[in-house]
Amino acid sequence: MSRSRRRGSAATPDADSRATRRASLSIGLQIMLASAILVLGIVVVAIVFILHQSLPREQIDRDASGVARVYVDTSDVYQGLVVIGIGAVLFAGLVSWFIARRAVRPLGDALRLQREFVADASHELRTPLSVLDARIQVFERRLASANPPSTGDAAATVAELRADSRALVDIVTDLLLAAGGGQARPDPLVAGPVIVEAVDSLRILAAERGVRLSVDVDDLARVRISVAALRRCVVALVDNALAHSPTGSTVSVALDRAGGSLRLVVADEGAGIQGIAPERVFDRFAHSGGDGVEGGRQSFGIGLALVREIATRQGGTVRVEHTSAAGTAMALELPIDE
Repeated sequence: MSRSRRRGSAATPDADSRATRRASLSIGLQIMLASAILVLGIVVVAIVFILHQSLPREQIDRDASGVARVYVDTSDVYQGLVVIGIGAVLFAGLVSWFIARRAVRPLGDALRLQREFVADASHELRTPLSVLDARIQVFERRLASANPPSTGDAAATVAELRADSRALVDIVTDLLLAAGGGQARPDPLVAGPVIVEAVDSLRILAAERGVRLSVDVDDLARVRISVAALRRCVVALVDNALAHSPTGSTVSVALDRAGGSLRLVVADEGAGIQGIAPERVFDRFAHSGGDGVEGGRQSFGIGLALVREIATRQGGTVRVEHTSAAGTAMALELPIDE
């Protein structure tokens, strides 16, 4: 049975193979049509030239049977051939450029998508890997200290490490589904616990930077989004706030309702958005004033763009609610699923 399934799977062309064959057939037909037009054009020009030479003023001789003969000057022939040749070369070059441009467009799109996926995956995995590395370092220092952790503490730390590694797997899966367009409509979930868990996972990074995290997410409203996607949004917004927060400040995370939407507001006490229009911070590779190195890590301007992509895909929005020298607040809104 399994061998039969494998043979059937191998014999069935996948979507990429079918798309490649369709593109090859389309390009072949375009080249054939262009060649036919070129040949037809040359024939039409030659016929017009001959008809022009057949005008009465050109018929300068008749044979014994009275049939008119046309004499064509060789210079006219050479000029006609040069004009036809130049026109044919220009036409062929223009058509070749057009066809080649259409042929490589899918390749350009594929390369762009590949670069975006690599950049997105690298950025999305960076913060969870930093959290995982920080936990391992803390656990390692505790093991090497004079008072090593008890069995219970060690088990709790291992459970946290397992949760971090599971979050990494979920992020990779969510990225692959988004890249392949294979995401099914997610089931509604209560957003509060997912948000709390995502914020708690970042407390170790906040502690390293000397920033406090305040969470107020008591609302039990349900939204239709995957756990991994919601967690990615929360982590990106909170990590961005931490990166722009001075030591001793507080990043607050609050959940409330705005009409038929659930609104998550992440606010920091940094210097505000500078050097760029607030709405542009959600563009890819956009940087506000003070960007460059965030919390010891270089900023690439991808995190907030990914939040907007996820929000748009789920029918929601994300925006800068306010920004000033006293801090910035960003609001993510997702439709409530009653």
